[in-house]
Amino acid sequence: MNKLRFLTAGESHGKGLTGILEGIPAGLSLSSEDIDRELKRRQAGYGRGGRMKIESDRAEIISGVRWGKTIGSPISLLIENKDWKNWEQGMSSEAEHTGSIDAVTRPRPGHADLSGALKYDHKDIRNILERSSARETAMRVAIGAVAKKFLSEFGIDIGSYVIQIGSVQISNFKSQISNSEEIFQKAETSPVRCPDEEASKKMTGLIDGAVQKGDTLGGIFEVIVTGAPIGLGSHIQWDKRLDGRLAQALMGIQAIKGVEIGAGFETAKKSGSEVMDEIFYEKAKGNRQEAIGFYRETNHAGGIEGGMTNGMPIVIRAAMKPIPTLKKALRSVDIITKEPFEAAYERSDTCAVPAAAVIGEAMTALVISDALIEKFGGDSMEETKRNVAGYLEHLKNF
Repeated sequence: MNKLRFLTAGESHGKGLTGILEGIPAGLSLSSEDIDRELKRRQAGYGRGGRMKIESDRAEIISGVRWGKTIGSPISLLIENKDWKNWEQGMSSEAEHTGSIDAVTRPRPGHADLSGALKYDHKDIRNILERSSARETAMRVAIGAVAKKFLSEFGIDIGSYVIQIGSVQISNFKSQISNSEEIFQKAETSPVRCPDEEASKKMTGLIDGAVQKGDTLGGIFEVIVTGAPIGLGSHIQWDKRLDGRLAQALMGIQAIKGVEIGAGFETAKKSGSEVMDEIFYEKAKGNRQEAIGFYRETNHAGGIEGGMTNGMPIVIRAAMKPIPTLKKALRSVDIITKEPFEAAYERSDTCAVPAAAVIGEAMTALVISDALIEKFGGDSMEETKRNVAGYLEHLKNF
C-alpha cells in the first residue's frame, strides 16, 4: 500500500535540523523556494522571541529531487542552525567536550524537562529540552511545504488564521468575507495572522502587556482545507479515520492542548437536528464545488463524516497553551539537590500562536497527502493524477 511517512532529527542548538519525507510520487516540480516561503511564514508573527532575530531559515534539498522534479526516492532536507557557532562545544557529539557548559538541573513547569529527565535517566535536562523544543517544528514546516505543493496539483489548498489570543477573540467577521481565500489573504497581512483588523490590534496590545509582565499568551487557530475529494480516510478501523489522524497530527505540535473539527465542542450543547448537515442533490451546478450533484448547505461536521471527507471544506481548530518558558519565573525543584528554585529561563517567545497556525497547516497537509496517496497510489504524478481523475469521473456518474 502506498503511504507517506516522514521523520525529523536535530536539536535546538545543534548543527541543524534534518528531515526525510518518503512517498511523494516522481515528477512533482519542487524547489527550495517553495519550502523557504513556508519557513518565512513560520518565523513571522507578533510576539516572537530573540531566536527569530538570529535564524533566517533556509532549506537545502539533499536528495530526492533532480533538476527541479522529485524522482520518487526519499526527499531529505537540511536546515542549518545559525546559532550553532555559539554551541559547538556545549552541544558537541565528541566526548572530549563533556562538561564544557554547566548542566541544567532546574526543570521548567509545563515543559518536558522533568518527565524526560526521569524517563531517560539524565542528570542534565539540556538533553531533553534541546529536542523537545519547538525549534524542531521548522523542519515539520519544511516537509509540510512539500506536501502542500503536492496537494496543490490536485486543487487542494490549505490555509489558516488566528481566532483568539488570550482573552481577545475575533468578531463575526465572516459575514463580510465571501470565501476562505479572502480570509487567508487578510490573515497574511496581519502581524498576528488574524483577518479581523480590530481584533488584531487588540491582540498586539495584549501581547505588549504580557511582555511587560514577563508573561506569555496562548490562543486558538483554525486550519481550512478546500478541494479535498469525497472519500479520503475510512470508517473501517479506528486508525484509518481521517479526523483521528488529523487530531493526532495537530496535538503532536508542541503546546497544543485541544483540537476540534467542525463545530466541535459546540455540538455537545445542541440537539441533533441543529448540528447534522442535511444532504441535497442537484444535477451539475457548474460553479459549485460539489459538481457531482450532492451538496450540503451547512458544514457543522467540518468536512468529515464517519472518518471520511464528505466534499465540504475541512475545518480544524487547535488550542495552544501559553508558552511555559517565562521571564516571570515559576517555582521548581532542583533534580540534584532537591532544593526549591525559580525555574531556569531559556530564550523564548511571548506568543507563538501565529507561528503555530502555520505549523498546523504543515501537519494537516502531511495527513491529507498521506490519505490521498493511500487512496489513489501512483509512483508518478501522472499516474496519481489519472487515478484521481478516474475516481472523480466515477463520482459524477454515480
